[in-house]
Amino acid sequence: MEYLPFERRTASTAYRQVLENIRTSGIRVPTRQGVEALTLMQQTMAFPLEQGFPVITERSIGSFWSKAIGELCAFINGATTLKEFEEFGCDWWGPWATPEKTLKKGIEPGGIGPGSYGGAFHDFPTSEGPGFDQFAHLVEQLRELPRDRTHFVSPWIPQWNVRGEGKTPRTTIAPCHGWVHVRVLDGRLHLHMFQRSGDVPVGVPSNIVQYAALTLMLEHLTGFPAAGYYHTISDAHIYVDQLDAVGTMLEREPLPYPTVQLTEAGRAVTDIHGFRAEHFELSDYHPHKGIPRIPVAT
Repeated sequence: MEYLPFERRTASTAYRQVLENIRTSGIRVPTRQGVEALTLMQQTMAFPLEQGFPVITERSIGSFWSKAIGELCAFINGATTLKEFEEFGCDWWGPWATPEKTLKKGIEPGGIGPGSYGGAFHDFPTSEGPGFDQFAHLVEQLRELPRDRTHFVSPWIPQWNVRGEGKTPRTTIAPCHGWVHVRVLDGRLHLHMFQRSGDVPVGVPSNIVQYAALTLMLEHLTGFPAAGYYHTISDAHIYVDQLDAVGTMLEREPLPYPTVQLTEAGRAVTDIHGFRAEHFELSDYHPHKGIPRIPVAT
């Protein structure tokens, strides 16, 4: 990835603008989590990657930014259980894999179900036998047919995400992110990730990192230089108990984004399944200080 020198980068206001839009115009609604939220539809952020890798600066996420990449690597490899997640450095899925959340859906405790991200990305059910590996196919198709508009991945297995009387979903939480569309334009790679539902103060910063990292993975595997990452949230929300933290972030000026590059080991990866969190190296990250204990709705 070719970034502008750090001193020439312009600070992005894309993330803070979404926070401000929701705080100003969001509709207050009840949620399944029991905490009301301010919700606003269709919020889009654009990140020209020459201006730096989008690790937010309104608060420091330097202590866990790479764990988000590890989670996406787990999903790409088909992980659906706590044990599998741990192999990729993910240690936060426990609240969604309890007996209370799993057994009523026919899922073994310690798992989040075959209808979750890993199941959809790596083993999408087909009528033809083995599951379909979407990301392996994405890389293959980009190499063979780069001009196509059909480079697309979905985390949604419809029959396993149903709800309502007499219906049993096969996942403990419906996928929130991961609808990916990739285009090669003028020989450069652009990735747009659509997100069904986004907790903007807590979850979305990690999602931004994950799919910007995916853009670098695809750049490396296909040879097309990464140009831009675009992030659309359909249901963008702030839980009301997060508003104090949001206020603090909005009082701070955004700062230029840092540099993220593949390590030497990362540059040796030849298969989308081979990436791990430790293959990404962060530098030039100078954010505002962290905000501890932002509530997370489960």
